[in-house]
Amino acid sequence: MTLIRENIHQTAYKENKNLNLSGASGILPDGLIKKLIARKKILSIDPIPDQQIQPASLDLRLGKKAYRIRASFIPKDKKSVMDCAQDLIDHEFSIENGAVLERDCVYLVEVKEFLELPDSIWAIANPKSSTGRLDVFTRIIADGTQSFDKITSGYNGPLYAEVAPHKFSIIIRENSRLSQLRFIRKSPTQMKQQRSIISDRELSKLHDNTAKNSGGFGLVVGQAKIADGLQLGVSLSDPDKIIGYKAKHYTPPIDLDKIRNYLIEDYWDPIFENDKKRLILDPNEFYILSSNEAVKIPPSYAAEMVPIDPSMGELRVHYAGFFDPGFGNTDIQNASKAVLEVRSLDVPFYLEDEQIIARLKYEKLAELPTKLYGVDIGSTYQSQGLKLSKHFKD
Repeated sequence: MTLIRENIHQTAYKENKNLNLSGASGILPDGLIKKLIARKKILSIDPIPDQQIQPASLDLRLGKKAYRIRASFIPKDKKSVMDCAQDLIDHEFSIENGAVLERDCVYLVEVKEFLELPDSIWAIANPKSSTGRLDVFTRIIADGTQSFDKITSGYNGPLYAEVAPHKFSIIIRENSRLSQLRFIRKSPTQMKQQRSIISDRELSKLHDNTAKNSGGFGLVVGQAKIADGLQLGVSLSDPDKIIGYKAKHYTPPIDLDKIRNYLIEDYWDPIFENDKKRLILDPNEFYILSSNEAVKIPPSYAAEMVPIDPSMGELRVHYAGFFDPGFGNTDIQNASKAVLEVRSLDVPFYLEDEQIIARLKYEKLAELPTKLYGVDIGSTYQSQGLKLSKHFKD
């Protein structure tokens, strides 16, 4: 794989060394991602199909080879990922025809896509929504990069996925898609890798303007709580329906390529509203909950979910944080809530209905996308309420 990658890099450099990729700063939508692929700034062992290109991100495919490793790590002192992994590898195996990744183990897996980014573009990674909802902790690692899920501007090299299933063992194979990459372009005046996150003042204006144009449905239905982003509360109140799910122990592996294949009751215990409208999270257990608010991402923006307060070390509120333009862009009756992937660490944690536990940071796109998140492109989670991953039967 390394030799193939080097040959593709050399060809790409000869063909594209003088191409201009300048333009407005911000997150690159699908049209610009296609341009990066056409100009061989995003490369792959196999051709990249259109289905991998989302409205504002690129799905990454797993390669043929995986390694079970003893511990997580990040490269040091400009070393390659594989050089750093050598002393940690317990077992090397092929996933070409499928393989089980056991829960509570850590794996390193080759990614088919690799990069030859210009100095004006960098990238961030996140697990796909379906990956996070299965309690699979996935991060992208790059050579010589001392942080997870961050690819520096001008990066030239391979990518690897660190995969750590927590609650469920999983089955993966070549071309399985667990992670996605979002590309960000710097303006000529930016010296550092900066985000195009809009201020709270701009966010308030965006909410008001969106509400005026869509019958009162702005970034949320009703009043928006804005403080260092759009704040989201947890929904623990619905007397007629399930308000959440708690993952079961000792379940069979889940094949990530099988859609609507598994019975919910085999893997999850339902949670119902109680008279106090509260929930005490058991330590180190995994829960699927939903936001109290229905949310919307306008076409010229993308968003990322982040914890309401990073100092709340006892609680993790999400694994998959990317929201593409067009998410929730429906009427009020079909509005989409945000799903919260929640784990309490070490100690029990007390939640009350509508308690603020997460926030959305909105970012500008470098230009309008050619497609939006939704049923027209086969998006799974449009108009969702409380929803498990797509692997379970409704």
